[in-house]
Amino acid sequence: MKEEMLVYVGTYTRGRSEGIYVYRMDPSSGALEFASKATGLNNPSFLAIDPTQRYLYSVNEVSKFADKPTGAVSAFSIDPKSGELTYLNTKSSRGTGPCYVSVDKTGRYVLVANYSGGSVCVLPIQDDGKLGDATDFVQHHGSSVNPRRQEGPHAHSIVVGPANRYVFAADLGLDKIMIYRFDSTHGKLEPNDVPWAKVKDSAGPRHFDFHPNGRYAYLINELDNMLIAFVYDETHGALRELQTVPALPEDFAGRSYCADVHVHQSGRFVYGSNRGHDSIVIYRIDESTGKMTYVDHEPTQGKNPRNFAIDPTGTFLLAANQDSDNIVTFSIDKHTGTLTSTAHVAEVPTPVCLKMIRTH
Repeated sequence: MKEEMLVYVGTYTRGRSEGIYVYRMDPSSGALEFASKATGLNNPSFLAIDPTQRYLYSVNEVSKFADKPTGAVSAFSIDPKSGELTYLNTKSSRGTGPCYVSVDKTGRYVLVANYSGGSVCVLPIQDDGKLGDATDFVQHHGSSVNPRRQEGPHAHSIVVGPANRYVFAADLGLDKIMIYRFDSTHGKLEPNDVPWAKVKDSAGPRHFDFHPNGRYAYLINELDNMLIAFVYDETHGALRELQTVPALPEDFAGRSYCADVHVHQSGRFVYGSNRGHDSIVIYRIDESTGKMTYVDHEPTQGKNPRNFAIDPTGTFLLAANQDSDNIVTFSIDKHTGTLTSTAHVAEVPTPVCLKMIRTH
């Protein structure tokens, strides 16, 4: 049977969107074909899929749930043949405006970053894929120098480290990556001896991704439009800043904010998205040092590329243009890292997050 890819699209439902959209991607051409959708959801913006690919988890990016000032997280089962989603349950994220969700490497816990609330939480995954009540919650405290965007904490992503021992939460409001020891037996976030990695004032750290070799990590900053490479010390869960490079061209004078970052599966390239310049920036990674060398900028052929995804084979990059309601497929040159449009464009209302899995 021909292998296909499934693409799950998280959206904001305040416009024409009805929820989470499911597409099939032809692995030879990168073309997307609509398959199904999960409706009746409120702002299922950011998604995560568990390691078994049986369950999908979505934030509900809201400020009120069950008559309380909190956001929520919803669980779905994935049909192994059709990819169709079946709703399981919803639990409180314990903070307002959850914007990022991930699953730990054991598939036993969901981790959530609450942007508006400036907090993070852990929810257990039960045997049937449903979520239990939070096993831990941490409220961030503090602020930074931008009075409009950094008046308080704003947790923007939460990622488990390569060995599942540490958790990293980029907080835009604090100009810090908060670092926790992760107790995967009890679902607890414990203070790490190295409690954070501080970046420069008004950087606005947003998304974070590890290199496949586990020795480096890459951060994209929303406010100063920079990419930062770190050397990662797995023994202590510590990050040491290695290099900072611009995500925008030197001659760009307009308004733009970085959004998403992903390291290619080969470990040879890192990509970042620019909202305003509406492009993907490409850097080559020296795998012996972790340092980046500029390659190119590729226009995303749409407006506000909030998120993008690289397919599991590393062949295609899909750019989600939130404000032009489209997803554009690019082929990746595995030698140079450059992107070339495939001319395949899918019309999807307010695409915010893309997650992909293989199927047969």
